[in-house]
Amino acid sequence: MTTIAEVETQVKRIWRNSFQSELDEGLEACLRQQALAGVRVVLETALVEEFNADLGFAPYERQASGAKPAERQRSGSFRREVVTAYGRIADLRVPKLRRGNRRRPWRILTRHQSVLQTTLDKALYLYTLGLSVRDLQEALYLFLDHVLSRTAVNRVTLAVHDRMKRWQTEAIEATPPVLLVDGVWMKILYPTGQTWTDASGHQRQEVRGEERVILAALAVWPDGRSYILHYEVASDESSETWTAFLAHLIERGLNPQAVQMVVSDGTQGLLDALKVHLPHTRSQRCTEHKARGLERYLTYQGLPRTDAQTGQPLSDAQARQQRRCEILHEAREVFQAATEAEAHLRLDAFVIKWEPVEPKAVHNFTWGIKRCFTFYQFPETFHVLIRSTNVLERFFREFRTKADEIGAFPNETSAMTVFYLVMVRDHAKHDRIDFAKTG
Repeated sequence: MTTIAEVETQVKRIWRNSFQSELDEGLEACLRQQALAGVRVVLETALVEEFNADLGFAPYERQASGAKPAERQRSGSFRREVVTAYGRIADLRVPKLRRGNRRRPWRILTRHQSVLQTTLDKALYLYTLGLSVRDLQEALYLFLDHVLSRTAVNRVTLAVHDRMKRWQTEAIEATPPVLLVDGVWMKILYPTGQTWTDASGHQRQEVRGEERVILAALAVWPDGRSYILHYEVASDESSETWTAFLAHLIERGLNPQAVQMVVSDGTQGLLDALKVHLPHTRSQRCTEHKARGLERYLTYQGLPRTDAQTGQPLSDAQARQQRRCEILHEAREVFQAATEAEAHLRLDAFVIKWEPVEPKAVHNFTWGIKRCFTFYQFPETFHVLIRSTNVLERFFREFRTKADEIGAFPNETSAMTVFYLVMVRDHAKHDRIDFAKTG
């Protein structure tokens, strides 16, 4: 494992060889020192003010009640290290009591906290953007002039765990008319029950990566609002796991009678679960999944040898690519019609054009296509949001980027927390919901 000293050396080497500093290093060090001195004064003053407010009296202030117990008597101060956005303060003075300091909570600096919360929050923001723990160590060094340990950096995700747990148990106050549901797969480490001995002679628990899926439901409203309503880790996308998922949604307050439509990729497990918990809700097959599905059945019969627009000759690869793009584009256009009647006309034209050369693909596309037209029961302005699971899929891509960088989550809590972090950032980016109020 890379040490803090090695990280610091590497960052200095990269900065020296890759970038040109505009300020003289001596001047920059002087500016940082002056800023840090000001931060020390503000922090120490704020700690004293908090200390006085909790005690209810200032130093040397007489108390009518006589002698104060040791738990309410000042006893100088102690020194502790703290990392700020301007650098490291090695000996910050913190007021203390004669007795009971361990039980006394601090709001500005919690016990054992070596980094200001605002600094951790900024690290959390960078983490959700895709930076690894090692990348965070490098990035924060440039701003703090101090390398945080991997343990300190890992705490950025743990800090948000309680907020996530509160959000997961909050009551659902309003049920949306449409739900988009799907799952995203990732790898999580689970103990095997076996142990092994490392190079230092320590016994370690053996773990093995297993594939798991996060099932998620995204609420969509006619005014364009959309946000993740619920999510949980499951072993698969079977009828049992989807049934449990919907049951948890209802337990949180979802009204089954108010859900008019559920949009999904059409997995059988979900369809079975809907019959149990949302029997009156109509199902919408994702149109994007439907269009992409025909690609597996393309046989590329009767390929053109020249480009219809330019007249230039086409290679076999170019002709196949042109066929694939053209048929997928026209398949998607079927569902972009303003009305269901127009969509059927486009479907008829699609079949007439493509069935002679791609019969298998056309058969796959038209089979069960009726469930792809359910969204037409809603106003046209609502169609783009609810005819497919694209809104949810775009969010999943954000999560997969982070999951791929991590490789395998150490446990389910870690996976759930990272999903929550990505969700909060995504919703804030698109101004969907204020988690500062709800979480």
